[in-house]
Amino acid sequence: MPDKLLAFDTSTETLSIAVRHGDLLLEHTGDGGAQSSSTLIPLIQKLLGEAGLVLRELDAIAFGRGPGSFTGLRTACSVAQGLGYGAGLRLLPIDTLHAVAEEARHRFGAQQVVAVLDARMDQVYTACYDLGVEVATSEPDLLEPENVVVPPGWALAGNAFAAYGDRLPRAAERHAVLPTAAAMLRLAPALLAAGRTVAPADAWPLYVRDKVAQTTEERAAIKAAAANQP
Repeated sequence: MPDKLLAFDTSTETLSIAVRHGDLLLEHTGDGGAQSSSTLIPLIQKLLGEAGLVLRELDAIAFGRGPGSFTGLRTACSVAQGLGYGAGLRLLPIDTLHAVAEEARHRFGAQQVVAVLDARMDQVYTACYDLGVEVATSEPDLLEPENVVVPPGWALAGNAFAAYGDRLPRAAERHAVLPTAAAMLRLAPALLAAGRTVAPADAWPLYVRDKVAQTTEERAAIKAAAANQP
């Protein structure tokens, strides 16, 4: 069983890093966002040093592939790729919504979870997880809060309550949790056993939302079209 693992997530405004070395678990939680690109690697090196590990000794590197902040997902993926290439390691991309569900299970005992992350722009990222069978019962989706479906008896978990609490459906339980690196380490053994690792070149973020901004050319075309309307 792999016992030397690194995991990190930068998909939200909170940066989460964890290292497992046998029974030892070390974690760091701090400010994410734009700071992640400059602080992630030094913090990883610090945790690895405290765990008595060097990068090449790891069994794999797990990272939050998304959905979440586009900039954060690119940061996590690019850092994972760079470390993987440098140390000759395979990567384990983990859905952030899966990590949310696992965190709700770990902290509150929830077994059936609808995970919701704030996607901004009046929408949420969501997916359903039955952790008793360790599979997603739906693929990550992008919905308006009112369109999220919570089956009877399922818990609702994530970081979308502050922004959309009144618009999200009622649920048996509501848990405010984030996708943590420690949750990813708990998910990692089963995912590794299922052969879910990839080579660094094959690691990609999972955006779900394909586009959030128009290019300069698209804005110009829209402006020209509007000007030509009668």
